[in-house]
Amino acid sequence: MKTELFISWRYLITKRKEKFISLISVISVLGIAIGVTALIVVIAVMAGFDRDLREKIVGNSSHITITGFKGISDAEYGGLLKKITLNSHVKGVSPCVQGQILLKETDRFFAVAMKGIEPSTEPQVTKIDKYLVSGSLGALAKDGIIIGKELAGHLGLKLNSPVTVYSPTGKQYNLKVVGVFNSGMYDYDLNLVFVQAKTAQDLLGLPGQFTSVAVKLDDLYLANKIKDELSSSLGYDYNLKTWTETNQNFFAALKLEKLTMFIILTLIIIVAAFNIVSTLSVLVVNKTKDIGILKAIGMSSRQIRNIFTYEGFIIGGLGTVLGTAGGIGLCLLLKKYQFIKLPQDIYYIDRLPVSIELWPDIALIILAAMVITVVSTIYPASKAAGLQPVEALRYE
Repeated sequence: MKTELFISWRYLITKRKEKFISLISVISVLGIAIGVTALIVVIAVMAGFDRDLREKIVGNSSHITITGFKGISDAEYGGLLKKITLNSHVKGVSPCVQGQILLKETDRFFAVAMKGIEPSTEPQVTKIDKYLVSGSLGALAKDGIIIGKELAGHLGLKLNSPVTVYSPTGKQYNLKVVGVFNSGMYDYDLNLVFVQAKTAQDLLGLPGQFTSVAVKLDDLYLANKIKDELSSSLGYDYNLKTWTETNQNFFAALKLEKLTMFIILTLIIIVAAFNIVSTLSVLVVNKTKDIGILKAIGMSSRQIRNIFTYEGFIIGGLGTVLGTAGGIGLCLLLKKYQFIKLPQDIYYIDRLPVSIELWPDIALIILAAMVITVVSTIYPASKAAGLQPVEALRYE
């Protein structure tokens, strides 16, 4: 094996009259490197989008949402709470009342989603208290309302601003802004407001009733398992949904997009692999005499095949190493300096997110590059191995 590797390396760094082969070898290495770099950066960005959006969505909603087919009364909630908290993975429970309302500021009306919460328990299931940029959750009294940063800017509202609210039942309430939150999700910050649960019940005409119960777990990835356990203990009067089911279409689209980008950008590596095929084919033609001599002195066809397989493997390996280093380096720069900004109203976030996942993303990219490289050596290596000494030396 050492002899075959030595010959492969010498063929790769040929001097003098065979510099053309070295040049196309360098081009092949760069082709693989560029493909791997592009693939790592794009997949890291896609993984970053997935991670950031997941964190923001989970930060604004619970891991499991429980709804009753006939609503959930105050009295019913007490018994429900006892059953839910029996599960050791449950770390927080909070009831809420959800619906749609109209906000009026001067002559402008704006339809928003309203969430009526219990200020004392809501921080157990969402990050609303951490998202507040002004005001406080404790100030959310019966006549208070917490609005998003984008909505505040759109309607010209600020802390302590009065705002008129209209309910679906036609009731009018005069509330006061006691907090402004910034979740980083444009849609939430523009279309979601928080009020006290009692206020929401009055607005929606649901006295003494909650529309759902939010549950937070110690591990969000256990949501499906805990959902099944809670379903068994709560019975058939309740409908349970996990955070993945609530946003199923959204996360499915992200996953499909990531897979599609992986396939498309892998084509760059496949195109670069054709350079390896052409490089080795030219090398076989140029080294026909050498192959004949090597076979004449006793080298087997398998060893000849190994020489050109190792040649392709060296080219692919160098390209993959350079591409991996370049891709990870560029990702680290994007992550640290965030020099690419995004329009928040389109992409939900204001910067390009990057998440470097060694497994499975980068590992699969390296594996795909090496497999493509090895496959590209099959034809030229077989061609070289099939040369007969007499035919190779006939015209020499």
